[in-house]
Amino acid sequence: MGNSLRTIKAPIEKELAHFQSYFRDSMRSKVPLLDRVTYYIVRRRGKQMRPMFVFLSAKVCGELNDRTYVAASMVELLHTATLVHDDVVDDSYERRGFFSINALWQKKVAVLVGDYLFSKGLLIALKNKQYGMLEIISEAVQAMSEGELLQIEKARRLDIQESVYYEIIRGKTASLIAAACAAGAASTTKDENTIEKMRLFGEKIGIAFQIRDDLFDYGTADVGKPLGIDIKEKKMTLPLIYALQNASRSDRRRLINIVKRHNTDKKKVQEVIDYVITSGGIEYTKQAMYRYREEAFEILHEFPASESRTAIEDLVRYVTEREK
Repeated sequence: MGNSLRTIKAPIEKELAHFQSYFRDSMRSKVPLLDRVTYYIVRRRGKQMRPMFVFLSAKVCGELNDRTYVAASMVELLHTATLVHDDVVDDSYERRGFFSINALWQKKVAVLVGDYLFSKGLLIALKNKQYGMLEIISEAVQAMSEGELLQIEKARRLDIQESVYYEIIRGKTASLIAAACAAGAASTTKDENTIEKMRLFGEKIGIAFQIRDDLFDYGTADVGKPLGIDIKEKKMTLPLIYALQNASRSDRRRLINIVKRHNTDKKKVQEVIDYVITSGGIEYTKQAMYRYREEAFEILHEFPASESRTAIEDLVRYVTEREK
């Protein structure tokens, strides 16, 4: 794996520790129920990838300051809001091995908590007069909603082209990483060109991350994500799109029929997985992931070499090469 998360965090360790309490404070409310829910959320947060992208991007472009904490909190609040809402939308009762909010409380509470987190994220920006940052983050939320809705629309038909797939993940996944990098940059520089460069870097990284996630569906590693879950949810991922594009008409019809009508039949789902693997879909997808990662590194290398530039590069390698 090369670098561990601990060594990657080294240049921003102090700031990340301070951010923990800053973020906790930003979620406080006068309503005991809300405080119980947000306390549960804070205690079960993941690896803090997005704040790391904010802080490292900020450091690549300048000196960390109060605005950087505002940027990281906004990204984290809005990201958490979308996760809470996603679990409601997907009827999911578990996230990262813990119960989801809608499993412990109820859907109504989960939707309202998500709304509360969204408004908190927007208010932090307004109270700190960070209007440029507010625009960066709001555009990401818009893109995420559009990406999800486009995916739902296309899942009904399953005649998805590669270009549409990229459009979906650019909105659904990449826009938030792009916003994290852009907001981090915007906290330490006023130069629009620099901020846009970091946004584009984040977007390419976000696309690479989603492609990596697609590969997990085909058993390339143990990620706690059940095998074939994307097929079960009729999500068109890159390995499957590639396999379908290169399949004979009869194979194509058979595969689409399984995804549409037999996606809960383990044996049939395994048939699709095996077909995708033998069609070269996995190899093709890996190449696409590495291509986006390389394009991102080309942008990053336009910035002067520094400890934080190396760290953000290591973070990207960590995420794209992780086994879970």
